[in-house]
Amino acid sequence: MVEVTERLIRVFLVDDHRATLWGLERLIDSATGRMRLVGSATSISELLASPASHEADVIVIDLDLGGQNSTDSFDELFRTHGARVLVLTGARDLDAHRKAVMAGARGVVRKEEPVDVLLRAIEKVHEGDVWVNRALIGDIMNMLTGNKPASAPPVPKASGLTPKEHEVVAAVVRHKGAKSLILAEDLKISEHTLRNHLTAIYQKLEVHGRLELYVYAKEHGLGVSA
Repeated sequence: MVEVTERLIRVFLVDDHRATLWGLERLIDSATGRMRLVGSATSISELLASPASHEADVIVIDLDLGGQNSTDSFDELFRTHGARVLVLTGARDLDAHRKAVMAGARGVVRKEEPVDVLLRAIEKVHEGDVWVNRALIGDIMNMLTGNKPASAPPVPKASGLTPKEHEVVAAVVRHKGAKSLILAEDLKISEHTLRNHLTAIYQKLEVHGRLELYVYAKEHGLGVSA
């Protein structure tokens, strides 16, 4: 009788400090039966150029890569990779953490936390959850649900969305946290077409990533298919 086992979570690591990267590699290797290290890089350019990075389910990336904020590259990363991104950082600045999540990261883990926290975060992000502390969740929700300064620009209207784009938004709400493949299958379109629709939706609604789109849709009643 053949025993069926779950596929290991494929992890790719990005950190510009080689000693830290070495330690992270050993950590992932120690998660026997749970995770598999598919590759590592010390810069954004190495990450984007690495064929192994396209195999990853979760990319763990340092927020500060040699003075470069890694979130600046997230747009390009999400255009070319299907992995979920988990930010690892030594910074305590909640504003920087918030910006990382708003840019599309599925979670933030501080380097000073116990190593098992990072492993749990990788698993949760892979499952579709968001891994952030409670203070950050409240900050993000307040910002996305209307508690903004009076000087903020008015909330954009959804009237510019096409019928198909409304269907995509509804699918995002229905399958919160699901992989792009699940959304594409539900909508009976390719993942490439799904990415094109999402890009157009983000521009029209002035949101950044599926987390913000989900909150925006729930807040403005866009989660019901026609």
